[in-house]
Amino acid sequence: MPTFDVVCKPDFVELRNAIDQANKEISNRFDFKGSDARIELNDESLWVYADDDFKLNQVADVLRTKFAKRNIDMRYLTFDKKEKISGDKLKQLVLLKTGVDKEVAKTIAKVIKNSKMKVQASIQGDTVRVQGGKRDDLQAAIALLKSEIKDTPLDFENFRD
Repeated sequence: MPTFDVVCKPDFVELRNAIDQANKEISNRFDFKGSDARIELNDESLWVYADDDFKLNQVADVLRTKFAKRNIDMRYLTFDKKEKISGDKLKQLVLLKTGVDKEVAKTIAKVIKNSKMKVQASIQGDTVRVQGGKRDDLQAAIALLKSEIKDTPLDFENFRD
């Protein structure tokens, strides 16, 4: 029976490349000379460091442009509140969205069920498995999900006949 998985996870190779390019641009820019502005990647989050609020926003803008050039969806990022470190220096936590939330998974299952297509969706942890009788039905389900679910970046993998 043909199946595919609906997941929400960024391409970590492209993500790491975008962060490296952003750090390189920050180190070469004249307005960041002598500052401690940088971006660090942890497992499922980023830390953005800067000397003041203006530079923190500039670092975030550089990060956004590098993500756009690498075709990484900005909906993967959630900017958290800014924190003071020492003196005037700031840091900001940026969370990476990985895995399909339970509410989004329920919405995906509901959209597929209400479409009256001959496919079935089952929630399996942080992925949603979609099964159908024919490959064309699965491709129609992918097109339907791309048009209906706008707030979460969805990826489709493990497409099997």
